[in-house]
Amino acid sequence: MMTTPHHPFAQPASLFRRSALALALGSALLAPAGQALAHGAPAKMVPLEQTLKDFGATVRWDDYAGLYDIQRNSTMVRAKPGAHTILVNGKPLKLNVPVTIQNGQAMVAEEFINDVFQSGLDTTFVIEEKPSPLNPLTADELTAAVGIIKASGHFKPGMRFAEISLKTPPKEQVWEFALQGKPVSAGRKAVFTILDGKKVYEGTVDYGARQVQGWKEIKGAHGMVLLDDFETVQKAIEASAEYAAALAKRGIKDVSKAVATPLTVGYFGGKDQLKQEDRLLKVASYLDTGDGNYWAHPIENLIAVVDLEKKAVVKVEDAGVIPVPMAARPYDGSDRAKRPAIKPLEILEPQGKSYSIAGNTLRWQNWEFHFRLDSRVGLLLSTVTYNDKGVKRKVLYEGSLGGMIVPYGDPDVGWYYKAYLDSGEYGMGTLTSPIERGKDVPQNAVLLDATLPDYTGRPTLIPNAIAVFERYAGPEYKHQEMGRPNVSAERRELVVRWISTVGNYDYIFDWVFAQNGTIGINAGATGLEAVKGVKARTMQDPTAEEDTRFGTLIDHNIVGTTHQHIYNFRLDLDVDGEKNTLTEIDPVVAPNPRGGPRTSTMQTRTRTVPNEQQAAQKFDPGTVRLLSNTNKLNRVGNPVSYQLIPYAGGTHPVAKGANFGQDEWIYNRLRFMDKQLWVTQYKPDELFPEGKYPNRSDKDTGLGQFTADDENIVNTDNVVWLTTGTTHVARAEEWPIMPTEWVHVLLKPWNFFNETPTMDLLAPEEMKEDRPHRHP
Repeated sequence: MMTTPHHPFAQPASLFRRSALALALGSALLAPAGQALAHGAPAKMVPLEQTLKDFGATVRWDDYAGLYDIQRNSTMVRAKPGAHTILVNGKPLKLNVPVTIQNGQAMVAEEFINDVFQSGLDTTFVIEEKPSPLNPLTADELTAAVGIIKASGHFKPGMRFAEISLKTPPKEQVWEFALQGKPVSAGRKAVFTILDGKKVYEGTVDYGARQVQGWKEIKGAHGMVLLDDFETVQKAIEASAEYAAALAKRGIKDVSKAVATPLTVGYFGGKDQLKQEDRLLKVASYLDTGDGNYWAHPIENLIAVVDLEKKAVVKVEDAGVIPVPMAARPYDGSDRAKRPAIKPLEILEPQGKSYSIAGNTLRWQNWEFHFRLDSRVGLLLSTVTYNDKGVKRKVLYEGSLGGMIVPYGDPDVGWYYKAYLDSGEYGMGTLTSPIERGKDVPQNAVLLDATLPDYTGRPTLIPNAIAVFERYAGPEYKHQEMGRPNVSAERRELVVRWISTVGNYDYIFDWVFAQNGTIGINAGATGLEAVKGVKARTMQDPTAEEDTRFGTLIDHNIVGTTHQHIYNFRLDLDVDGEKNTLTEIDPVVAPNPRGGPRTSTMQTRTRTVPNEQQAAQKFDPGTVRLLSNTNKLNRVGNPVSYQLIPYAGGTHPVAKGANFGQDEWIYNRLRFMDKQLWVTQYKPDELFPEGKYPNRSDKDTGLGQFTADDENIVNTDNVVWLTTGTTHVARAEEWPIMPTEWVHVLLKPWNFFNETPTMDLLAPEEMKEDRPHRHP
């Protein structure tokens, strides 16, 4: 029988992979130095700074306090030279051999790392006593799955893996495990998707039986773009004489300097003269001039169509020569003077973290949830509960990015087909970008690795794939009654962050938990804009008006083409249970029925949304939308609920639908982008708003199909789909690199609690009711 291997987020004490650190130490704890001896023999000493840096720690000398700050993931150390006692996460630890100074260099005993980092004083990472059934597949399980598939008789050489991931057990069993610790009866399984040329196959691996179940071909589907396809298109354009000739017309003699971008071709009902059955990518290229930013040098009006089966260019589309913009535009700031250095901003947690991680389960304040990385949608949170005065209440069974699209509005040859479904066509989890502490996240973040399969099925470690950190978020509340002591409390937030780099754009996704039961989901776009080469240098040039019809001139000869970033989040909310109902509250102006000077009143009208198609709607910020559990009432008799708020930010304060005509083919393929709210009955296989196989799809197999039967959503197990995003109108301040632009989703408790849920943040003396009221 196969045992469950160690999963990728749980780190053995001997490895200590990138655990965050904090430091604090009082001089009163520091004793005079003794002789450098270990177990009666002279200790072998090694340089402190280099040894700790090689171990992955940061080291800083505090000149004022006269001690070393050492930080590594969740462990913080302060050590004074000569002292036999240091502080680890605020707790004293005695050393056999203190830090010593030899010839002006700090030295530590060779066993210093083991003594400190295996001391047990860091309690952030704890043993997972009962492995969660939602833990991601480990490296061993991925290897075993590939072995079982290859031994099944179905696998052939040349097949590639688009997916190998956990097959989650039935929902009710998972909730029973999360709430009661009851083991699931379903055995451990993996689902997979395999590409065999143009063919797509699905199946399941049963680890207990060590066999493949349900192998089937998915007719008419095009699989994802895989990482080896990137190499295929580059080799294809370099081998094409026709493409080389087109480059030569533009003065480019070395084809290898053309950097290919593998782009999905969409679907246009045959208007693009491409065969629907062919596995194709379009290639827009950029010139590598050596400045480190080929994106600033688009080879405009030239597209190569690459057949991935033939591994060759089958068509070149050339709409005429536009000179390649050649001005150097490095985006790392290497070409300009730096600002004066700013003074350090230190975020320290001297007593360690306020949260704990057991395997893939995180506990912080009253929140508890499971998290893992999915190869398609990235960060995925499950079994989110809130402990309300000792009762663990359900909030969210599963939440993640469902899908996203980045459609462009330019009809020219190099642009009309660009409407990227980043997660559904490329796999955003696979394209996870490692996170850097102190830049991508604050210094107090804990960084966690993840393991995902590559296209051969081989387990691949993604370092620093997910970050967790606490932050100050303003006052939770405050009141100053005249003549009485101030009453206020600090608001803390816990952030779980994941970043994916898809070509030119980098997407930052934050799940933000507040102590008061609110959950925020923030999506930030940064990186580089995909720009268009044009003839105009300035808006005063004769071609400027036409060159900027579909975008903004943001540099000499460069237009930022108008496009959109539209995100849809799949949120399987279970508000205090699975039986939920969508309700709407509309504030209205109504006549005054009571007499008196007022002629009008503010009232509210509440209605129940009965079915899926009525639930699909544009976001009206004047309406309060709730997912309510009418079977559970708070102490005054109101249904417990969570408010659903998709809002944008940045360029547009309110999320906007797609900017396309209704006769566009994209509307036949994708409905999710034009409504900000969808609610569907829960189906375990309805996971993606664009459908499972959106690449080159000719119809909507996502939310359009899910809602076609218009099922009842009153007092049923429902999934909420919230769409947010922005229309990106380019501006000069976003070039050559774009400051992060955020859009948002908010889930807010609405009569879920009986009172302010953070009253317990107040100090005891602030809670007393018998204080005398003093008038001024």
